[in-house]
Amino acid sequence: GAFQKKGHSARVLSPEEAERLAKDQVLVSEFKQLKLEKEAQKNWDLFYKRNSTNFFKDRHWTTREFQELKACREFADEKLTILEAGCGVGNCLFPLLEEDLNIFAYACDFSPRAVEYVKKNALYSTERCKVFHCDLTKDDLLDNIPADSVDVVTLIFVLSAIHPDKMHLVLKNIYKVLKPGKCVLFRDYGLYDHAMLRFKSSSKLGENFYVRQDGTRSYFFTEEFLSQLFKAEGYEQVVNEYVQRETVNRKEDLCVPRVFLQGKFRKP
Repeated sequence: GAFQKKGHSARVLSPEEAERLAKDQVLVSEFKQLKLEKEAQKNWDLFYKRNSTNFFKDRHWTTREFQELKACREFADEKLTILEAGCGVGNCLFPLLEEDLNIFAYACDFSPRAVEYVKKNALYSTERCKVFHCDLTKDDLLDNIPADSVDVVTLIFVLSAIHPDKMHLVLKNIYKVLKPGKCVLFRDYGLYDHAMLRFKSSSKLGENFYVRQDGTRSYFFTEEFLSQLFKAEGYEQVVNEYVQRETVNRKEDLCVPRVFLQGKFRKP
C-alpha cells in the first residue's frame, strides 16, 4: 500500500535520522569530485550497460500526475510537440507515445548507450520521435530542435544527476526551444527522501549531493532551491511542491518514506 500527500512543508526527520545526517559531514575529496564530474557520462553509460533496459519501470503515471499533457491543448486532437530531456531508455517516452497518438517527441540523453536502446525499441519511429545524444549542460539543443517550437518539456529524475553548479545551464538550454507561455514539467528527488538517508558516510559531495557506488550522483531538492533555480533563468513558477509518499511493505513491516519535488514552470 502507499499513502501520498502534497504540500509545501519538507519531511520532518526522526531524532535518529537527524543525528545520522548531522554526523555525516565529511566530503569526498576534491580530486575524486573532479574525477566524477569528468567521468559522469562514462558512469551513466556503464550503468545502462549493466542494467540494459531493465532497471526503471515504464512510467505509466506520467499523464496522471501531469494533466498538462492533455490540458495544454486548445482542442482535443491538437498535435503536441514535446521534449523529454534526459530520456534514459524511454521508460517515460514510449508509454506516452502509445497513450497519445497526437504527440511528436524529441528525446535526448547524456548516455550514447541509452540513446541506442531507444532507437532499437520496437515502438521507435522516426515519424513520431527524434532521439539524439546530448549533454544538456553544454550541447546546444537548437542543433536538433527549432527555437520556440516545443509545447511541453519533461524533466523527470534528470536534474538530480547533474552537478548543482551546472543545473542552470540545462534550464537555459531548454528555455530556447520552449514556446512562450508553455511549461517545463519537473519531478525529482526531494530533501530527506529514503534514498538520501541510505547513503553510507564517505559518499557526500556537498549539501544534499551524494555519489552512489557506481559513480552516478544524486542531488536532493528543496522547494526553495528549485524555485530560485528556475526563476533565475526567467521562468515563472506555476506549481512547486513536495510529494510525500509512504510505501508500506506489510510483509517486512517496513514503512519507506519517499519524497519527491514536483513542479511546473512556465516560459513567459
